[in-house]
Amino acid sequence: MPTPHWHGVFPAVTTQFREDQSLDLDATARHWEVMIASGIQGLIVAGSLGENQTLEPAEKRALVAEAVKCAAGRIPVLSGVAEMSTAAACKYVRDCERLGVSGFMVMPAMVYKADAREAAHHFRQVAAATSLPWMLYNNPVGYPVDITPAQFVELADIPNLVAIKESSANTRRITELRIAVGDRYALFVGVDDLILESAVLGIDGWVAGSGIAVPRENQHFWELTRRGRWDEARALYRWFYPLLKLDTQIKFVQLIKLAVQEAGLGREWVRSPRLPLAGAEREQALAVILDALDNRPRLSAL
Repeated sequence: MPTPHWHGVFPAVTTQFREDQSLDLDATARHWEVMIASGIQGLIVAGSLGENQTLEPAEKRALVAEAVKCAAGRIPVLSGVAEMSTAAACKYVRDCERLGVSGFMVMPAMVYKADAREAAHHFRQVAAATSLPWMLYNNPVGYPVDITPAQFVELADIPNLVAIKESSANTRRITELRIAVGDRYALFVGVDDLILESAVLGIDGWVAGSGIAVPRENQHFWELTRRGRWDEARALYRWFYPLLKLDTQIKFVQLIKLAVQEAGLGREWVRSPRLPLAGAEREQALAVILDALDNRPRLSAL
């Protein structure tokens, strides 16, 4: 069995667009650089927050190529894989491997609600299409396919499946996975407002979302949990929590992009069918975001 080698904060980052919805790779790369400087251990592009499914195939590949160039070997770069069919997912991972990506975060095939046998077939086919390591993204809330701990036992014979992004919003799963599969996989959590509880239960990493607007504080919080400095972590978490809740709503992309904009790290433009927030909904979100930004805590020494 492979030894998990991914750990720490692997943020799922936004894809920056111009107001006309065209792809803005330069702006996207500027944000990546800020994230890398904050101390992240990996970078995930073209995930759900990266608006994967609104990107044209050529745009996805251009985004991956730019990320590989920007990271320049400093940290691993993963691409989300969220294709409509297994064949398209296999082609995508082969193309990205040629572009120099470090690995993948693989979702179930989109739209169709696969049963356990079909989901396993999809993941096995994608795994066989690449020699690179990959993370299975389990999000039964957003993508109605649930990979249970028992199924992860069955998938453990896939040598390049090295990590799980557990986003069931059920912290019991962390303990259940540890009991079922031990340390076979690196265990990441992808639900922002459960990160403190998840860290206490024992995880290897965090696929962060909202924290890309405040990367310094995001990384500092993670480091406090690694050092077992729970009183400090709880205090920082209380400041952070309203921002982290942005990641758990239907319009999480618009909300996090608005936070990124207000922090001076990008723009809020999204690609249709999404639209930027408007009216009372936008004002309520801004109140949360600006309160957090105006009251950033002084960070303790690590």
